[in-house]
Amino acid sequence: MAVAAIALTLGLLSGARDDEGGAGGKAAQPRAPERAWDRSTLRRQVGQLLISSFDEPAMPEYIRRRLRAGETAGVILFGRNGGTASHWRALTRDLQRAAGDGALVLVDQEGGDVRTLAAAGPAAPQPLQGEPAAVRAAAAAAGRELRATGVNVNLAPVADVAAPGSVLAGRAFAGDASAVAASTRAAVAGLDEARVAATAKHFPGLGAAPVNTDDGSVTIDTPASVLRERDLPPFRAAIAADTPLIMLSHALYPALDESRIASQSSAVVARLLRRELGFDGVIVTDSLEAQAVLDRSGVATAAGRSLAAGVDLILMTGSASWNEVFPALWRRARTSERFRRRVRESAARVVALKRRLGLRSVP
Repeated sequence: MAVAAIALTLGLLSGARDDEGGAGGKAAQPRAPERAWDRSTLRRQVGQLLISSFDEPAMPEYIRRRLRAGETAGVILFGRNGGTASHWRALTRDLQRAAGDGALVLVDQEGGDVRTLAAAGPAAPQPLQGEPAAVRAAAAAAGRELRATGVNVNLAPVADVAAPGSVLAGRAFAGDASAVAASTRAAVAGLDEARVAATAKHFPGLGAAPVNTDDGSVTIDTPASVLRERDLPPFRAAIAADTPLIMLSHALYPALDESRIASQSSAVVARLLRRELGFDGVIVTDSLEAQAVLDRSGVATAAGRSLAAGVDLILMTGSASWNEVFPALWRRARTSERFRRRVRESAARVVALKRRLGLRSVP
């Protein structure tokens, strides 16, 4: 795997309680004093954990400054940022020039109505994309269109197994866990053919959710045994297909962690996804501005909790969130040796992802 070189660092926090009291396994062992750290390098490492957004059709100066300084790993684009195919290409070229050819450029391109780039595929929503061979072909074709436009990360496929009445019913692949797993693996492989990074979402499974976590808090009272049998197989399949990213759900899963939502739970991130499933790629949050997150805290606190739990990349879909999140994480990294280790571990994974995509790593 492209990210396998990061494996030597994975044991740093996987068994420790996080700084804010999250669930964990074995107690942290005594460590030798940390060597002196470089201020500018650490600042860039914090930046590599953040995905920014903006509202305008052209790149604003504040995004240019962040990219040049390495204070954001890249951007997520929405329909409000684009227009024609030539406009998208010009915009992504500007982003890469500012980043020295090192920007992650993300979109939501699941299929059907959930497409940032309307001119690119898949034309059909996931439930109607057919058998795995057809799913792979559609993903590969869409990936080529995205890559030609300058996009290198797709926040798809949806790997959730939708229950009757689920809010994901119109977005998830059709069928049972086995069928969804086969289609998920096919979609990851198709995007990989086009050198676009796939993102399997929403771990550990949002298929039982009656509402979207963007709109409100969600508790999924599924027993752990059912989660493993019904919800985890598509994510196992994505990992087997070497998916570069997995996105975390913002729902609460009491069977896994009674108090922390998945995106802030070391039981979900470190214990289940890292250790039990063996995923060594980049773990990204769903939108930090989701109502399920804001019902618990502000964005800066939420970002700190997610990183402490073992998350690598914070997805900010609100253009102003960076102004709160980056300073808070930067202050914490300067004052906490444990958090600095966490930052370095995740920054290394993001750098590995960039290299996998042929991007320059860090300014």
